[in-house]
Amino acid sequence: MRTYWLFALLPVLSACTVGPDYVGPPDKGISSRFVRMGDTAVIATPLVARWWETLDDPILDGIEERALRANPNMAASQARLRQARAILRIERANAAPNVVAGALAGHGRVPESGSGAAGAMIPALVGTEESSFDLYTAAFDASWEIDLFGGRRRSSEAATATAQAAEATLADAQVSLTAEVAHAYIGLRATQTRIALARRSVELQQQMLDLTRQQFERGVASALDVERLSMQFETANARMAPLVAQAEGYMNALALLCGEQPGALDAMLDPPWPAPLPPAAVAIGDPEAMLRRRPDVRAAERRLAADTARIGVAEAARFPRLSWMGVIGIGGTQPSDLTHLDDFVALGAPTLQWSVLNFGRVQGQIRQRESARDEAEALYDAAVLGALRDTEDALARFRASRATVAILARAKASADRSANLTQQNYQAGKVSRIDALGAERQRIDAEDGLSAATAGLTADYVALQKALGLGWLDQGPRIG
Repeated sequence: MRTYWLFALLPVLSACTVGPDYVGPPDKGISSRFVRMGDTAVIATPLVARWWETLDDPILDGIEERALRANPNMAASQARLRQARAILRIERANAAPNVVAGALAGHGRVPESGSGAAGAMIPALVGTEESSFDLYTAAFDASWEIDLFGGRRRSSEAATATAQAAEATLADAQVSLTAEVAHAYIGLRATQTRIALARRSVELQQQMLDLTRQQFERGVASALDVERLSMQFETANARMAPLVAQAEGYMNALALLCGEQPGALDAMLDPPWPAPLPPAAVAIGDPEAMLRRRPDVRAAERRLAADTARIGVAEAARFPRLSWMGVIGIGGTQPSDLTHLDDFVALGAPTLQWSVLNFGRVQGQIRQRESARDEAEALYDAAVLGALRDTEDALARFRASRATVAILARAKASADRSANLTQQNYQAGKVSRIDALGAERQRIDAEDGLSAATAGLTADYVALQKALGLGWLDQGPRIG
């Protein structure tokens, strides 16, 4: 009985796809506005890439681009993405027929006819009574597993979602890298400013100590005054070495983030430069847009989609598998027989397989995949809540840093006025040189506090950009 009727049923059978259809993660009822936003930001759509350019620092811009090109962790994430894309291509190719071409040229010798089983069989197969023969064949073997219940389609869905998760993971690595580079750069610039201020403070402390020693020698100042200023001088001087080591550590970190050896960026970074300031207006958008943009949330959602599709792969194992195999070949005992295209052998046959006695094992695999899907959904929920907390925390810290900078700016202005008035009184002979130097040292202390707070404000701005999921670059056409 011919099996042509089977091919007529294939479109109907192959339209069946078992397993749950993925419809997206459950709705969590996300608020339309951030709770901790306050009045320090504006509702607008932020830029996805190169947020660091808003800091208007060309050196930082160059280091960020350099790190994105050469960072070893970025290279590893890109390699993982290529692996996921290769697996996707394999899964898609598995749904197509597999065709193998082969050829054979051989020479054989057998015993005389009747002297054994081989002597009786092989000459009959090749059509000769000779004890030796030549054999030439060329053939195409084809096999195709017909996707009756959608197991292949579900497997392709899972591979597609996994590759998309790898894309999102690469974007998340970019977000972390750009933020880490900016934090190290801001820390370096802030430390360089503190070193310059500390040197000025040490110089003033030295002058005050020398003047006090002169007054002690004249009997105007006491030994207690000398010891007190000596202690202040040594304390200020002791702060220099750790600051220098800290600055060198930041330069080493930036070099490693750019895939370079420590010291490779010293020539670029060694000249002191003020820490950059954040823009006056900060666009943050809304929570729903943030969640769609955050690469770690997108990666968690794509893993949920992949684990949902794998349930269908497991369920397809409960049903029969239909395969088709075929062979087309030509050949004979002479090379010229390979040119006889009309004299070919063709064979085609369907194969039906059904693991009737493996239902318990298959049911266990389905339960395992369902549990994996439940785990992925819980991890997605955790990623959403974590992203919301990150952003709310970053907004709260950024708002507090702005208030702190405003307070310290007023304190710095007050210290400037006090130092100027003390200098005028010193020139008028109303106060001593030591008093004038003390007022100048207080001005330096106020400037140091304001500088640290300003750098902290910029660092909190960087943390806010990371929490908003900004800093990743488009890697070209998306996997679909």
